[in-house]
Amino acid sequence: MRNRSVWLVFIPSMFLCLSFAAASDVDSPVRSCASLRQLALPGVTLTLAQPVAAGKFSPPGLKPGEKIPPIFRSAPAFCRVTATLAPTPDSDIKLEVWLPAHNWNGKFKAAGNGGFAGYINYGGMAGAVRDGYATASTDTGHSSTGAEWALGHHEKLVDYGYRAIHEMTVDAKVLAQTFYGAAPRNSYFASCSNGGRQALMEAQRYPGDYDGILAGAPANNWVPMLVTALRLQQKLDGPGAFSAAKVPAIAKAVLAACDELDGVKDGVLNDPRNCHFDPSTLQCKGKESDACLTKPQVDSLKLIYSGGHDGAGKLIFPGLLPGAEDGDGGWKEWITGEGDQKALLVHFVTGYFASMVYGDQYWNFAKANIDASSKLAHEKTGDIMEATNPDLKPFFARGGKLIMYHGWDDPAISALNSVNYYESVVASVGKESADKSLRLYMVAGMQHCGGGPGATSFGQNDGEPRGDASHDVFTALVGWVESAQAPGSLVATKHPEEGAAKSSEMTRPLCPYPQSIKYNGGEPNTAASFSCTSGN
Repeated sequence: MRNRSVWLVFIPSMFLCLSFAAASDVDSPVRSCASLRQLALPGVTLTLAQPVAAGKFSPPGLKPGEKIPPIFRSAPAFCRVTATLAPTPDSDIKLEVWLPAHNWNGKFKAAGNGGFAGYINYGGMAGAVRDGYATASTDTGHSSTGAEWALGHHEKLVDYGYRAIHEMTVDAKVLAQTFYGAAPRNSYFASCSNGGRQALMEAQRYPGDYDGILAGAPANNWVPMLVTALRLQQKLDGPGAFSAAKVPAIAKAVLAACDELDGVKDGVLNDPRNCHFDPSTLQCKGKESDACLTKPQVDSLKLIYSGGHDGAGKLIFPGLLPGAEDGDGGWKEWITGEGDQKALLVHFVTGYFASMVYGDQYWNFAKANIDASSKLAHEKTGDIMEATNPDLKPFFARGGKLIMYHGWDDPAISALNSVNYYESVVASVGKESADKSLRLYMVAGMQHCGGGPGATSFGQNDGEPRGDASHDVFTALVGWVESAQAPGSLVATKHPEEGAAKSSEMTRPLCPYPQSIKYNGGEPNTAASFSCTSGN
């Protein structure tokens, strides 16, 4: 690891004198973009520093003649810096830093990665510079959507696990300070899934990196999560396998049993913990069809809902909650696969255990012993990948604020994982401290990071313009950090599909956990018909 004491190393004399004016007094650069190539940073090779005109950035992979997506057309002029970071001889971390050419808001906002990373989050960066932030993203040390890069490369695994995000953060702030002559006065990190894990890792390992962190559906309990997925994959590889064609029947049965428990029939379970659906009710009485399940298939469904257990029967990771099994982004994508498309469950289990745990590209999941695999996974990757430390006192003590969110109907990572982590933090730091610095929003009818039948748009994505603090969770985070405006309930929106009537728009409250939504009567598509109450 490089020496990360406070430093600014500049070789050319033009960098010897920097103005350390307050960031609030600086909104335009004091250096040219091209001059940043001359900056000397230990372990960093700067490869590009060039201005980009407003709306002219074309993201990699755009086909000839294809229009630049709206998120990039909305980006103002900025200075684009690319670099390669090498904190170890085996590291090859690609970094991009974008610095608004005008009207910098004096702040920094980083963009994380989903899955196995391997890409620069250009969309997140474009949204950040649109809003006036200096921003950065990293591929975390490789350029693949899989995990084969980890075979025999321990240091690359460390880069992916936590080091690359921290290195990116430190170097991006130095570049911003050099360009503007002032350091960012506040720094933010916002991401979901693996990006949510990155977010919690930052709060736990590097409490001084960020002032405000937004962590969505975090894959922070990494080893138990994937051990549970391995057990499920084994179950679904035998007689217990069921196809995507059976998922609609499962979803229909769940809604028939539980949809009206919250007082309104709308295809959304406000708190699916109250749904005690019995998979046995779907067991075929006669010939098997897509409308029913065989006994082994019923057992598989029970496993999905009950979660992962070790050989002694102890729960190691919670199961999925009933609610939004069907539809885009549901079980067909994550659990069963559809047609020639394999389930993402297979992709992550195989990639993780073959490349990161066993170091064997020919590893066979079907022969794996669950307890032995869990033990080895913890030994090989537990300290690197897991972000489950509940002691956030150092982060909170310096004024850090953390907002988490998770969709109740997440088909990839059990929503109860976020509930469990939240409760562990409260137990560790105390309720008073947690109330001052931590929020969790559980989103009814939302799948993984977005989508689903509920109202699932609340400012967690950069694709839409920022909203006010009551409708936009990131705006609420900024207000909490900078103005001590602690967030309460928010309002989420389900926008009508293109061409649909405006009346099809749905709004619902997002209640700070452990509060939950209560229907009070009236128009069910309006947030005003609901309130937040204690308990579930």
